[in-house]
Amino acid sequence: MINPKLHDEFKAIDLTTGWETPPGYPEGIQQKILAGSLDEAAKTGNRSRLLRFAPGVYTTKPFVHEYWEEVLLISGDLTVGNDERGEGGEPFAPLTFACRPPGAFHGPFKSTAGCLLFEIHYFV
Repeated sequence: MINPKLHDEFKAIDLTTGWETPPGYPEGIQQKILAGSLDEAAKTGNRSRLLRFAPGVYTTKPFVHEYWEEVLLISGDLTVGNDERGEGGEPFAPLTFACRPPGAFHGPFKSTAGCLLFEIHYFV
């Protein structure tokens, strides 16, 4: 069983360490887990993470998963719906938000100048 998130008071977040490329993502997209954990096989848990795109990085296929996802674009640019060559799609600016239920197809994504997202993932 996944442990619930721990009580954690305000603290500075070190943006220089703790980043990793999530499984199935291209190089240039990295996550930093802030709290919690998610067990997709058991469909339990929740997590908060930062996700960053390096400039020019894009994905080529839509994503779909079995957990809820809330996403806030904190900084930079994010385009949704590009093709497999990274062209086209609808651009979004900072402080835009998405909330997706399980099974919702979303993406592909690209960022021209790079971006930073805050995400919450959870099962209900």
